[in-house]
Amino acid sequence: MRTLIVDDEPLAIERMQILCTRIPALQIVGTAADGAAALRLVEALTPDLVMLDMTMPELDGLGVARTLARQTPRPAVIFVTAHDHFAVEAFDCDGVDYVLKPVAQDRLERAVERALARRAGGEAAATIAPPSPTPAPEPSANQWIEEFWVPHRSELVRVAATDIDRIDAERDYVRLHVGSRSYLMLHTIQRLEDRLDPARFIRLHRSTIVRRDRILGLRHDGLGVWSAELADGTMLRIGRTYLAKAKAMAGR
Repeated sequence: MRTLIVDDEPLAIERMQILCTRIPALQIVGTAADGAAALRLVEALTPDLVMLDMTMPELDGLGVARTLARQTPRPAVIFVTAHDHFAVEAFDCDGVDYVLKPVAQDRLERAVERALARRAGGEAAATIAPPSPTPAPEPSANQWIEEFWVPHRSELVRVAATDIDRIDAERDYVRLHVGSRSYLMLHTIQRLEDRLDPARFIRLHRSTIVRRDRILGLRHDGLGVWSAELADGTMLRIGRTYLAKAKAMAGR
């Protein structure tokens, strides 16, 4: 992703450049020291991603992000700031992520992973025709999704549905857990549940879908609360909405 770094502190820009060069998916195309310069460079360089400081003189990061939000196409924005109280405003501006200084390498990599997931999701959405006004038929046995192509660093990785152990919701994203690895994808968990084979997967919580054969057992914790024990030792609390389906799975 062509990346523009925006910060009014030269040392902060230098540090971000160092961190970004360690991420193969990124190509730094420029830096800016204030909001006005950032907007000029966005117009000139058309970056895919802007690493944007929140507090800058005159035009701050929120002002830049609001201007970018009106553009088509628009770059993804990762806010990078020393202040934690702008998070709500940042996500209102459709920021991909909100990273606090001092920036850790692994935290920045996760933010970039989110940006890649959004980019991949947006490109896929552009190729999908508008939905038919008539209801879609229920998927048949061979219509359930069998694989995903998910962004990971500078690649697209094929993940077979049968290899997924668990799926967790993270805001507008889902995280696919495959053994010791995980992949972030721009997707809602509800839409994903509708596309997965219910003979293989079951939703146990509003934010979690589990592969059925990864469930070792169900445990009653008292007061109507139940948990599922997974093969990796995780104890997952079952949401009340999904308890009847979980018990039906166990023949209860």
